[in-house]
Amino acid sequence: MSSPTAPSDPTPLPFLPFALPEIGEDEIAEVVDTLRHGWVTTGPKARRFEQDFAAFLGGADPVPGLEAIAVNSATAGLHLALEAVGVGPGDEVITTTHTFTASAEVARYLGADVRLVDIDPATLCIDPAAIEAAITPRTRAIVPVHFAGRAAEMGEILAIARRHGLKVVEDAAHALPTTHAGQMIGTLASDVTVFSFYANKTITTGEGGMAVTRDAQLAARMKVMRLHGINRDAFDRFTAKVPSWYYEIVAPGFKYNLTDIAAALGIHQLRRAREFRDARARIAAHYDALLADLPLVLPPQPAGGDLHSWHIYVLRLRDDAPVGRDAVIEALFAAGIGSSVHYIPLHQQPYWRERYGLRAEDFPHSQKAYEATFSLPLYSRMTLADAERVAAVLRGVLAR
Repeated sequence: MSSPTAPSDPTPLPFLPFALPEIGEDEIAEVVDTLRHGWVTTGPKARRFEQDFAAFLGGADPVPGLEAIAVNSATAGLHLALEAVGVGPGDEVITTTHTFTASAEVARYLGADVRLVDIDPATLCIDPAAIEAAITPRTRAIVPVHFAGRAAEMGEILAIARRHGLKVVEDAAHALPTTHAGQMIGTLASDVTVFSFYANKTITTGEGGMAVTRDAQLAARMKVMRLHGINRDAFDRFTAKVPSWYYEIVAPGFKYNLTDIAAALGIHQLRRAREFRDARARIAAHYDALLADLPLVLPPQPAGGDLHSWHIYVLRLRDDAPVGRDAVIEALFAAGIGSSVHYIPLHQQPYWRERYGLRAEDFPHSQKAYEATFSLPLYSRMTLADAERVAAVLRGVLAR
């Protein structure tokens, strides 16, 4: 007699990634059209993407003089912006320790020093009071970071900049579409705002970014410096109907232009930006409802009536949580769910720590956030059932 067959294990659920872009048929067709027409580097589609982006930020009430400059990464955009506003050797740039290194490293490219400051523990965005306390005679610019899709306190930050005669370059890598006091990020009174189109952002071009300004001189400088310091646009030179081979190098520029292949993605992604943002917001709201009774601090909501882009969904363990952050991440991965930490703060990174002699106790709010935070999957292709799967794992780890 044969022994009974043991029941087979249920089919494991597919891995739920931390982030996943949503690319549609329109994007694919636009890329194919670009390849068929032969202009694959910076050209007509990059220009169209720039124009569409400026119009998107302005909405029904276009912002006079607003220009968008397409670049191959947000890091490139931040570098161009700081160079354009005059940051150089001997200067200082203030930004938050609670960010990715790009927010700070671009100042070092220019020979400037970086003053890292702490965050507001309620919002995890840069603390305006800490900015003001860090200003010295060498301070040239402030780089506020809009964390996770919620706007930093830009009213206070811009007022500080005006009082001290400082430039403001917003790191808006997380902030499309985000509003502050009813205005779209990118249309405030900052000198330059820089967005990211990396693969996990609300809209993506694979790699890419956009620098936005209302200052015509800054826009002109960034355009020249993004392509080797050449004083003429390559697209204009190569499409002119008369001999147009002559150009001049007016500065030692960079190679930061966005290709038309990437811009082809961006044109259609931008048209879906609000749709993508709304899908993220639905998942975030579902997480909020599912997790409200667990020993967690839920993500901060935007100030009254403002728009949060929900780039990432960051949770903090409360002090009474039964396990630590690392155990939570391990449980999620064991269940086939991706997660991340935003961020390992710069004061913990060897380069920044050693260059400036930084100590964790100098940044108590960022340090505490780092030790207790983790980020859940959040992207437009997620379903409510996906969020429920994540919440079930957290409940198994954290529920009493």
